[in-house]
Amino acid sequence: MGISIPRLYENRVRGCVVRVRGFVAGLVMSGMLAGCGGLTVQSAGQHVEKPDTVSVSEARAKLDGLDVKGRAPKTGFDRDEFGPAWSDVDRNGCDTRNDILKRDLEGETFKPGTHDCVVLTGTLKDPFSGKTIEFKRGQDTSSEVQIDHLVPLSDAWQKGAQQWSKTTRKEFANDPLNLLAVDGPLNGQKSDSDAATWLPPRKAYRCAYISRQIDVKAKYDVWVTKAEKQAMETILDGC
Repeated sequence: MGISIPRLYENRVRGCVVRVRGFVAGLVMSGMLAGCGGLTVQSAGQHVEKPDTVSVSEARAKLDGLDVKGRAPKTGFDRDEFGPAWSDVDRNGCDTRNDILKRDLEGETFKPGTHDCVVLTGTLKDPFSGKTIEFKRGQDTSSEVQIDHLVPLSDAWQKGAQQWSKTTRKEFANDPLNLLAVDGPLNGQKSDSDAATWLPPRKAYRCAYISRQIDVKAKYDVWVTKAEKQAMETILDGC
């Protein structure tokens, strides 16, 4: 079995390149990726919770390759340092939030005249809680489903991003590998926590969650704290 990963994303991690350009509604990729240690790209509707032993080994290797340091000061952090929220970085005509909603929801409907860019409704099988959430766009309802940065922007800021270019920070903030549609209240509860201080309450998802965080940190050379690494190792031990 492979790590459960939403439909499409770009992943470039130390010699393993998976690149899918754009978000095409309904497109599903499935199959083994040669040279990527048995990583399986699956459709959003397939919920495979645990990585196989090969993937766990790769996650451990990537984790061991990350620098271990203390947090830098949060001084100077601002959301704007990572560019405008939900930019259309892949220039497909849709902003990143709608791209991720379209990727992670099922049975989506779209606002007429937006070329299937603005998601009006859909169903989320929330990976953090296991709940099924009916999404409906609206002033009082949109926040029920939020887009989580698996590695929070503030966490990245304190672990290397202060030294990045504006272009790299914008890419990081909009990278589908680092984004996931989730239960809004749980996303607020997580805030800018790392693995040492917050994990999804749904234990069955924790292997995939940690593996994905490690992928993101390896891709962008974001370091980890000692406590964070220990927490990640503990989760991987149970995979």
